Amino acid sequence: MAILPIVLFPDKILKQKCAKVTSFDKNLAKLLNNMHETMLEADGVGLAAPQIGVKKQIAVVDIGEDENIIEMINPEILESSGEQTDVEGCLSFPGVYGEVTRPYKVRIRAQDRKGGTFELESEDFLARAIQHEIDHLNGVLFTSKVSKYLTEEEVEGYEDQ
Repeated sequence: MAILPIVLFPDKILKQKCAKVTSFDKNLAKLLNNMHETMLEADGVGLAAPQIGVKKQIAVVDIGEDENIIEMINPEILESSGEQTDVEGCLSFPGVYGEVTRPYKVRIRAQDRKGGTFELESEDFLARAIQHEIDHLNGVLFTSKVSKYLTEEEVEGYEDQ
């Protein structure tokens, strides 16, 4: 596996809609493995393909609560409900944090690395991470949803609440 360089804002790929994945092969499996390794090395909880310069609908999420990494290929949100506001950051925006309001619960449909379709329901922090990564695949950045920017000191205080 390899650690890949993370694309930083204002690179234009971050604001572009990604293409659907049509080939579920060894190259895709290798890319997913490298994305997971890169995300962990960068201390992130999610990583979307455009963040490593690949304009495809591929994202990984691992919030660290269990051993299951979520690999989402061609994901779509089927339904969402509730509301939550919390702090978000992004590996493509080092040192930038802000309060973002998102649905509390989401149900998605996506494909796995072999092309199989699955549905997943999530809530709270996992739902937030999944929505953040799906936004990336549609060229939507968290900064467009920030209601209030926070300093690193304010973020640390937020986490202690």
